[in-house]
Amino acid sequence: MTASPTPTPTTTENPTATAEAPPASPARPAPARQWWRGPIVPAAVLLVLAILPFSAVEVPILLDGPVNSPGSLQLLALCLVFAGLALGYDLMFGRTGLLSFGHALYVAGGAYGTQLAMTELGLGFFPAVLLALVGGAVAAVLLGAVSLRGLALGGIGFAMVTLAFAEAGSLWVQRNPGGMTGGEEGLPLHTEGVPEAFVGVQNTANVYWLSLGYLVLVAAVVWVAVSRPVGRIWQGIRDNEQRVSVLGYDPFRHKLGVFVLASTLGVLGGAMHLLVTAGVTPRSSTAQFTLTLLVMVVLGGSGTRWGPVIGGVLFTFLDQRLAVLASSELVDGLPEFLHAPLSEPMVILGALFVVAVYVAPGGIASIRRSLSWGPSRRTETKGAER
Repeated sequence: MTASPTPTPTTTENPTATAEAPPASPARPAPARQWWRGPIVPAAVLLVLAILPFSAVEVPILLDGPVNSPGSLQLLALCLVFAGLALGYDLMFGRTGLLSFGHALYVAGGAYGTQLAMTELGLGFFPAVLLALVGGAVAAVLLGAVSLRGLALGGIGFAMVTLAFAEAGSLWVQRNPGGMTGGEEGLPLHTEGVPEAFVGVQNTANVYWLSLGYLVLVAAVVWVAVSRPVGRIWQGIRDNEQRVSVLGYDPFRHKLGVFVLASTLGVLGGAMHLLVTAGVTPRSSTAQFTLTLLVMVVLGGSGTRWGPVIGGVLFTFLDQRLAVLASSELVDGLPEFLHAPLSEPMVILGALFVVAVYVAPGGIASIRRSLSWGPSRRTETKGAER
């Protein structure tokens, strides 16, 4: 009897290859969108800030009186204004990579321009602010076009040209031509042109809410702009300008656009600074003012969503409160080796800044990312690289 032949497999697959093939890994679900990246956190923060004038809670050491006291609200309003100024400045520095040393020129232009429009032209506060915005935007187009030509010498060329323009403006302010700028003493707020709702200690809450509105406006403009295609072009210019040119975009035109936008937001911030501080001084026109904004941005985290806001609020608050601490009886009663440094607010602020740079090199906003970068995430990334 003959054995029947073994049936030939009808499948065309290679059994050896099938046996050796590793099992297919299950599809990994898309990571859930983090809740802090949505509108929940901004809305919650805005709500808390909006109701602060109704709170009579006392915060010892941090504030001299209740939260809704005029002094506390004035300090908080100043923090909000500088948060907006830092966020607008970061639009150039952190988002596009343009280091300008002359941003104070536009902040001072907004303050002095609004003041002079009220005193010399008889305009009200808001029409004067509008006129200052138009003038500041025109000046930013002209001076920005000249300053950006300095990029042919590298980034330092742009920085030096903007510094030169700012120093010229600061010198003009200090010389007090025709008695318009008040010289070294500055100018008090022309209250006759300001609506009554924003004049007087009893209306400090209204000034605070207006400052909050300014910060919300700047945040909306900046965050919407960077999320658009033009924002990606700004980021591309910061990372590799030559690649942007190869793709067919004009880097000069986009850099000029972001320069004008940031400068115009600075003009608006200068007008708000005039209202909150009830006056304007030559300090707002100096290079030191611009360096202060730069420190705020670096402290909070340049190129991040919340970093400039955090840095602006924290730096301004510490700057004001450490000055009060330096002249307090507590510091006066300390030994000389402690009294000497603690009586100088900038020494303390500088030391805190150095510590913050070492602890969080990417800024305070980077702390959350470093904490969320756990071992499992590192392992997953290494596996993907392999």
